[in-house]
Amino acid sequence: MNLKPIKSEAEYDEALHRLDAIFDAAADTEEGNEAEILSLLIEDYEEKYHPIDAPDPIEAIKIRMEEMNLNQKDLVGVIGGKSRVSEVLNRKRKLTVDMIRELEKVLNISASALVKNYQLAK
Repeated sequence: MNLKPIKSEAEYDEALHRLDAIFDAAADTEEGNEAEILSLLIEDYEEKYHPIDAPDPIEAIKIRMEEMNLNQKDLVGVIGGKSRVSEVLNRKRKLTVDMIRELEKVLNISASALVKNYQLAK
């Protein structure tokens, strides 16, 4: 086991290939320990060079709705009437502070994720 920090795309690809080969190794074995350390090195490299941006507020709402098997009609009363829900989810109208407070409670999305700036549809 010759583990070292990943510093290039080639090393990253090599690490992914090796992890794939030993992924199912039993815990507390030499390969199991290697897989655990290798996954930490890969995660560190990905955070630095392949970061994933958080979704904008509307995408966050849609993702949570999908996770909770909710439809637009389920947000009537949370965001407002049927037309208001449609306007917000179709990016025709911005979220208000009251909407954000209700969405935080109902969908369990942090207000800090919902207050981020996003573009309205043109």
